[in-house]
Amino acid sequence: MSLLRRQLLQLAAGVVASPAVSLLAHAQAYPSRSVRVIVPVGPGGQNDTIVRLVAQKLSENLGQSYYVENQGGGSGNIGMGVAARAPADGYTILAAGGNFVINPSLYAKIPYHPVADFTPVTMLCSSPHVLAVHPSVPAVSVKELVALAQADPGKLSYASAGRGTPAHLAGELFRLAFGVDVTHVPFSGGGQAITSTIGGHTSMAVSAVPTAAPYIRGGNVRALAVMSATRTSVLPGVPTMAEAGRPLEADIVTGLLVRAGTPRGIVELLHREVVRVMAAPEIRERLVTLGFEPIAGSPEEFAAWIRNEIAKWANVIRDANITPQ
Repeated sequence: MSLLRRQLLQLAAGVVASPAVSLLAHAQAYPSRSVRVIVPVGPGGQNDTIVRLVAQKLSENLGQSYYVENQGGGSGNIGMGVAARAPADGYTILAAGGNFVINPSLYAKIPYHPVADFTPVTMLCSSPHVLAVHPSVPAVSVKELVALAQADPGKLSYASAGRGTPAHLAGELFRLAFGVDVTHVPFSGGGQAITSTIGGHTSMAVSAVPTAAPYIRGGNVRALAVMSATRTSVLPGVPTMAEAGRPLEADIVTGLLVRAGTPRGIVELLHREVVRVMAAPEIRERLVTLGFEPIAGSPEEFAAWIRNEIAKWANVIRDANITPQ
């Protein structure tokens, strides 16, 4: 091989390799500046609290500020749209909840695509919805509740955190699965929904476990089932829907995603560091206190969950004819 040909081949190889080398160097340097973590709801909620705990630990462990930026409004669409337009460099992270997989089927147009626009990092934690009734309702099991609803269609009502929310869809999942006629009463938050059931204004509530657990323990409402594959450690005495005859799952989740196209090395670093954070005893204890089960699964597991949930809630939204508020 001539010297000139060898030099040309070496130059060509360098040109081909340079993007990969650049991406590798970029990933190795990460993070070299502050990282924005978008929470697509207002401050003070459970999602916000959890993300702030994790962001603080990431800041301590990686030596750069991971700061939370609340971008509420539009059922999460505003914040998720902002994250979908961010550069694919790992310096914007989306902390997504249930609306991330619900909104694509609920709204005719949204400013993001849950699969094409994002790369999953990990699901941080989850907590199931719980079906709880007012003490005056003469049912101590899901089977008895279903019998009551079938005996007097339309009489029983259930409260949720609002139309199109995860709690509403969980309630419709229950209604469709058991074929019962119960009336949905939407409120402007989970606290108001459970309060209406405590006051007897609604027969029952479909609520996030963290919201309902204190009132269940206090005897203000009676929990009939949690909507999860296994019992939750927060309410270990409450059976699952599967134990009641229908394996219904409807979880409250918090997960982290980055813009699609983010270098794999950055995704792997973020996943590794989040797993490290979630393994810290003080973080795990705090999450359990809040009513959540720590998960920190793989990006692939989170991606599979997203695909499955999108399909599940699309069916519920169609069959229950749910439209946005």
